[in-house]
Amino acid sequence: MRWEDLSRENCSLARTLAVIGDRWTLLVLREAFLKVRRFEDFQANLGIARQVLTERLAHLVEEGVLAKTPYQDRPPRFEYRLTEKGLGLYPAILALVHWGDDHYAGRKGPPLLHRHKNCGHDFRSVLTCSACGETVEARAVETHPGPGAARRKGAGG
Repeated sequence: MRWEDLSRENCSLARTLAVIGDRWTLLVLREAFLKVRRFEDFQANLGIARQVLTERLAHLVEEGVLAKTPYQDRPPRFEYRLTEKGLGLYPAILALVHWGDDHYAGRKGPPLLHRHKNCGHDFRSVLTCSACGETVEARAVETHPGPGAARRKGAGG
């Protein structure tokens, strides 16, 4: 399968990867969740080439993950803000960050901790069942076809 074909796959993960699946896009999103808004700040924080950043921001705007809004008229300047669709990525980004903390943070520990403003405690991301509230781990999950499923090769017939 070619990278540009991912958006046509009948798979939610493949379609998501078509939008956010390259390393620069994920790092742009990290910065957006850290409240970076302006092109120059993204570029300075990431050390990314202007053309690459321009392409990634345009793609995220086109996909509705970021909104490009003016903050200055003369000369025209814009900032990039997470949309509701973009904010919906937070659990996935946080899960990746915490996975990285577990496996790559080093002896000193994670570079950033996450504090829940409502209770004031540092926390770790936990996946829970929306029906019963129990913690969900990979071995406790099974899949079955949903309403948008297509027949898969090697999946029992």
